[in-house]
Amino acid sequence: MRGAMIYAPGDIRFETLDDPKILNPTDAIIRTAVTCVCGSDLWPYRGAEPTDEPHPMGHEYVGFVEEVGSEVTSVKPGQFVVGSFATSDNTCPNCRNGFQSNCLHREFMSTCQADYVRIPNAHGTLVATDEVPGEELWPGLLAVSDVMGTGWWAADAAEVRPGSTVVVVGDGAVGLCAVIAAKKMGAERIIAMSRHESRQNLAREFGATDIVAERGEEGVEKIKELTGGIGADSILECVGTAQSMQQALHSSRPGGNVGFVGVPHGVAVDGQELFFSHVGLRGGPAPVRRYLPDLIERVLTGAIDPGRVFDLTLPLDQVADGYKAMDERRAIKTLLKP
Repeated sequence: MRGAMIYAPGDIRFETLDDPKILNPTDAIIRTAVTCVCGSDLWPYRGAEPTDEPHPMGHEYVGFVEEVGSEVTSVKPGQFVVGSFATSDNTCPNCRNGFQSNCLHREFMSTCQADYVRIPNAHGTLVATDEVPGEELWPGLLAVSDVMGTGWWAADAAEVRPGSTVVVVGDGAVGLCAVIAAKKMGAERIIAMSRHESRQNLAREFGATDIVAERGEEGVEKIKELTGGIGADSILECVGTAQSMQQALHSSRPGGNVGFVGVPHGVAVDGQELFFSHVGLRGGPAPVRRYLPDLIERVLTGAIDPGRVFDLTLPLDQVADGYKAMDERRAIKTLLKP
């Protein structure tokens, strides 16, 4: 098969690789329908995470089941399936508590920008649709496998409630999906922090009521100005930098909540400051599997359309161009078609 490999910062290559095989009875092999480049893939691409040796890339996927291990009974060959970037057996105590991304048998997906993918823990990870959805729905279902599920988790972790005021820090695909989530959870006011007109426009179409272009403490002051000097009820931190985290914490009202889903890089939280702020802080890798049945149904019925975050579509063999476009902020998110 063919797939993407990273060799060094900025060096993505599309190569012939070994076909995946069933290694454990809980595995499945899927043929990729569509895959994509994630904002978090840019960390190693930009050198913010080390690349010690060449390795495959990609953790978002939807596709068709080709083969299953002997213990996989929840899906069968020929079915169209959606999964998560974190695999789970969906039966361990952490899974039963709704934190499948902390499953005791968790494996993080990392080989999905390819023609075929091995899915560990397939029995608990994959959710099949009743029938093969139309191709126009594939981008939305692909978004559910990560960015929509992560945006939903941000809103859930920050305890977005009907009538609440929400701030979304970050205008990438996760941040834009977080706007969708906040709207669907009943937020009355959604303030999207964005400097880019195309992303601002999409945020408004998804449900944002206000746009704040300022960053750092200037951004915090603007949020305070918009909220009568108090701050917002819920902050959805969807970036992962020190500045974005401080911006999120300082934009909350006392007793508000920050849901942080951007993978932290260089982030440190002052314990005393957090203690006296009365701000709640919760986040981590999104338990996407918890939300999959609901979000899949919302996409299939047209209740949400997160596939609109894909503003660049390329053949899979042009994956390197997809990374470059996102790195240069010429694209929000790149869809890849095998």
